[in-house]
Amino acid sequence: MEHSDNIFLVGMMGAGKTTVGRQLARRLRKRFVDCDHEIEARTGVSIPTIFEIEGEAGFRRREASTIEALAQESGLVLATGGGAVLDPASRAHLKSGGWVVYLDVPPDVLWARTRGDRNRPLLQVEDPRARVRELHGLRDPLYREVADYIAESGQGSPLSIVRKLEREYLNRCAA
Repeated sequence: MEHSDNIFLVGMMGAGKTTVGRQLARRLRKRFVDCDHEIEARTGVSIPTIFEIEGEAGFRRREASTIEALAQESGLVLATGGGAVLDPASRAHLKSGGWVVYLDVPPDVLWARTRGDRNRPLLQVEDPRARVRELHGLRDPLYREVADYIAESGQGSPLSIVRKLEREYLNRCAA
């Protein structure tokens, strides 16, 4: 493989990055890291609290520095935050630091998965369904730009997606 042995999962909130990432890491014997959880561990506060105090810009700075540090490690599966691709430096770190997989899920499926979640600051708006569509429209081209592989993951079980990614990853390693 041209990259390190890291796997970076990108996609919208609710795409299944954490669920898929945790199972994929277990199957490949890699360390799993959820970027949002890593930021919370480093700061000692929740993501909604960071948004409340520092705004989205402050959160994005923290996210970018976390991705930069993690991209230099090896042997991990990283579930990024949905907006990680907004920062050009983060996109570059992802591309150079591992195999990037875009978990592509249709906006209506994302909405169904996230609508009851109060822990998503960007959806605390009057019309969260429209917000999911808007965010998907803005971010989809960026996910595609960084992706080495696109996994359509709106259908099927997380395990079926994990198996597909495992096969693809091992095929790339063998090439």
